[in-house]
Amino acid sequence: MSMQIVGNGGSPPLGIPSLTARSSPLGIPSLTARSRAARRTAEVAAAVALSLLAQVSTPACANPAEQAERIYERIAGVPPSAATLATMTNDITSQPGQAGLLAAAAEATKAPTFYNVVLKNMVIPWTNRDQTVFAPFNDYAATVIGMVRDDVPFNSLLSADVLYTVNAPGLPAPSLSNNNHYAQAEANGVDLSTALVATTQSAAYGLPAAATAGVITTYGASSAFFIKGTNRAMFRFTMINHMCHDMETLMDTSRPTDRIRQDVSRSPGGDSRLFLNNCAGCHTGMDPMAQAFAYYNFDDTTNTLVYTPGQVQAKYHINSQNFPQGYITPDDSWSNRWRAGPNSVLGWGATPGSGNGAKSWGQEIAGSKQFAACQVQKVFQTVCLRTPSSQVDINTAASITTSFQSGYNLKTVFQQVAAACPGT
Repeated sequence: MSMQIVGNGGSPPLGIPSLTARSSPLGIPSLTARSRAARRTAEVAAAVALSLLAQVSTPACANPAEQAERIYERIAGVPPSAATLATMTNDITSQPGQAGLLAAAAEATKAPTFYNVVLKNMVIPWTNRDQTVFAPFNDYAATVIGMVRDDVPFNSLLSADVLYTVNAPGLPAPSLSNNNHYAQAEANGVDLSTALVATTQSAAYGLPAAATAGVITTYGASSAFFIKGTNRAMFRFTMINHMCHDMETLMDTSRPTDRIRQDVSRSPGGDSRLFLNNCAGCHTGMDPMAQAFAYYNFDDTTNTLVYTPGQVQAKYHINSQNFPQGYITPDDSWSNRWRAGPNSVLGWGATPGSGNGAKSWGQEIAGSKQFAACQVQKVFQTVCLRTPSSQVDINTAASITTSFQSGYNLKTVFQQVAAACPGT
């Protein structure tokens, strides 16, 4: 993270008050015999703080060895060995410009800790409602990590019949009714960079292939986002995790209200304006798309994902008396009404914009430009330790997003992002 310590006229850096005869640092009153010791203590503290900041920041003109070390630490999460550092430094010095930095970054993504630590810590918060990294390893996270390792196109994340299991001795079989397989693998310290094995949910879990929808239909996601409620949680957390937007930033009151379900009151608290100006802004877009999940439920009695083709889950009809004239869900057909209006800026792709079931809806989401931009933003935050906020960062992220859309290789995104901030 680049931190330039720059003065502003007569003012010292970082908002520290100037040291004058009348005013000491940090708001300490003017010098007296009694305050000289306090002033000296504050001066030392300020100097130490500035020194630490200088140590944290590697200058933009970092030499090749410093760049190589920074790239490795950001991707692998640990310092490189002497041999790896030498190889990466040679990559940078022997190839001009970005080519050398990309070669060094590719070396870093070979590290087991890239998969076991950095990538795992990035993904685990996607798998739970609290969005915490302190959650058990699960099939959702394993599938993401495996797809990245194997260069599987990431735009299939929300639609493919895919699952990664762990090939290690002593593990219980993967199951759609518990997380024991993955929890035990984590407890055993299994190396994810070598132990993950690709399979399908239809083979391992017995789901119909047509019902599989990438990580959406994993045990990890379904137990977190299909349980109880109305299945709107799956929609919302998919937006957060894979579109980098929560509902507040997606509100659009200009869309029709005819597909909003019966459980949403049109006069909350007796005031219809609350519905028109607030509730409708989310539900006009969300309800027609969350209908894609109408045949799914996570049964907390049996602790398993339930899929009922042709039969809408009862949760879609709860609280029907809140507004009996509201929409009654007949099937799992969905429609993306955000293709028009303000949310058209999300850059919807060549998919039809409507369909049936979670699989086609996942293709709709992953086909958008915002899906690609969101993945790049998350990698940028992980690798560069900041969101792309400066114009240089924004331009860099936009360029990487365009490149990502050509093949959806997320491992390459890590390499490109690391090459873009090797000394910042």
